[in-house]
Amino acid sequence: MKETLKPGIRYEQKFVVPLSRTVPALYPESPEFLVMPEVFATGYLVGLLEWSCIKAINPHIDWPIEQTVGTRIDISHEAATPPGLEVTASVELVKVEGRKLVFSVEAHDGVDLISRGEHDRFIIIKESFDAKMVEKTNKYLDAQLSISSH
Repeated sequence: MKETLKPGIRYEQKFVVPLSRTVPALYPESPEFLVMPEVFATGYLVGLLEWSCIKAINPHIDWPIEQTVGTRIDISHEAATPPGLEVTASVELVKVEGRKLVFSVEAHDGVDLISRGEHDRFIIIKESFDAKMVEKTNKYLDAQLSISSH
């Protein structure tokens, strides 16, 4: 972390919603999603807000050695956005507690405020994090092997 990582960092990002970021595209394996309206999916909205938070703080951490992972998201999704509209995601770092970062987030589609809330991220060391994920995968595979050999 750099000394510049302090509350008050803001970032704004614009994104034109394509058809590929609508509800039916979220899980094409889901017959239920396939018949839903073609509007900006909440799952992709979450991703846009996370991406904006990442962009806000990457200049203030030792990227890519240090990275951040999302640990909590508490947002509303207040209005539907059809494809073709431009969404503006606005984020602000409001709290730094060690490696925990708390953001205020919102998104507007040029007509309506579509989302607002809070998002937490945690600073990780990528190499250590990846090593833990390899270890977790191996534990899972060992457990599966143990089950299948009984």
